[in-house]
Amino acid sequence: MLPFARVTIIGLGLIGSSIARAVRAEMPSVRVTGHDADAQVRETARRIDLCDDITDTPGAAVIDADLVILCVPVGAIGTVAADFAGDLPTDAIVSDVGSCKAEVARALREALPNATLVPAHPVAGTEQSGPEAGFATLFHRRWCILTPLDDTPEPATRRVEAFWQRLGADVEVMTPDHHDRVLAITSHLPHLIAYTIVGTASDLEAVTQSEVIKYSAGGFRDFTRIAASDPTMWRDVFLTNREAVLEMLQRFSEDLTALQRAIRVGAGDQLFDHFTRTRAVRRSIVEQGQDDAAADFGRTHD
Repeated sequence: MLPFARVTIIGLGLIGSSIARAVRAEMPSVRVTGHDADAQVRETARRIDLCDDITDTPGAAVIDADLVILCVPVGAIGTVAADFAGDLPTDAIVSDVGSCKAEVARALREALPNATLVPAHPVAGTEQSGPEAGFATLFHRRWCILTPLDDTPEPATRRVEAFWQRLGADVEVMTPDHHDRVLAITSHLPHLIAYTIVGTASDLEAVTQSEVIKYSAGGFRDFTRIAASDPTMWRDVFLTNREAVLEMLQRFSEDLTALQRAIRVGAGDQLFDHFTRTRAVRRSIVEQGQDDAAADFGRTHD
């Protein structure tokens, strides 16, 4: 039995459009309705036949939904939810895909005081954006973390879990606060570091921008990929999850200072031990299927 018959997706960027494609691929009988605040995005979604129906308002999109998934920047979730609150069916489940959960849960509960809420975070994505960037296999063998509220009925959580499993994801359940601490170190801090390194390199007066681009080696090139992510989304992430990010940033700064001292005093054994330990972490990520073990991170070279 399918967990839902009518799914509404609000926000048709990379994640929203990937969900729409995945639902059509894995659950073709499910009716998918989409909405995006950007009229041009809606027109593109209609042109590529992304959903069964694309509405011009969020209220029209949710009016007969079993499941509503908000795929908008976390800073906008409360406002968007309030826009469709009056049209939401009483038995619908509302979820999202934001990478911050404690503040999202608070905003959703404030906007939808009587709704059944199962916030979620599919830990998947690329640096691309827009309705044409999505693909149906984005969530295959990737984690989707569910963070139900204290008052969320268990059957609702299980239905959303079944939905993501049908899309190919592995599902984990945790509290919103715990999620935010975990993602602060595994996702948010790496993006902050990437934005900083790319910004620092481009600002160096001794190196022209053309040289930074021309001589981009693998490490810098990979940081630029991360730093190409959507600026609105990441602005909201850092502001919404600021306490956890600042905590992890402080820990990172302390560790970086220790490495700085090791380099200064020539502590080769300390550096070697540290790099050996972190190399093992990388190997475990590959072993768990969360990345590609192919040479050069699976890149093709024509």
